[in-house]
Amino acid sequence: MADNQEATLTLPSAPASVTAARRHVTDVLLSWGLGESTDVMESLRLIVSELATNAVQHTCGQSPVFTVDLRLEGAEWLRLGVSDSHPRRPRRLPAAVQQDNGRGLAIIRALTAESGGRMTVAPAGRGGKTVWVDLPWMPMATA
Repeated sequence: MADNQEATLTLPSAPASVTAARRHVTDVLLSWGLGESTDVMESLRLIVSELATNAVQHTCGQSPVFTVDLRLEGAEWLRLGVSDSHPRRPRRLPAAVQQDNGRGLAIIRALTAESGGRMTVAPAGRGGKTVWVDLPWMPMATA
């Protein structure tokens, strides 16, 4: 396996794309050597599901597509990013709204911290943003 690998997929901002994003991440990580039934694989599936759902639900129709990026950097860090063209940064919803949703970012932060990683938000093309989750790769490969 090369030290640096990348995989990118752009999908329409539609509910069915959440499943496609999760499948894409699973397939790429399997090809990079991460086991199917590891806790880390399950965490990454949940993280991409939450990020893709946010890109579909919270861009108010201003982002017709979103992009999922995976980068394996130097066999040390895995970067998972979801980009959309909506300028608003993700934020936690008020408690009154959180009855049925609004916990996605908290879930992502918890899973990321548990794995020794970090979550950041960076500007992206078309005035949008990318939510990046960076996780150590080596501990994941043996999980």
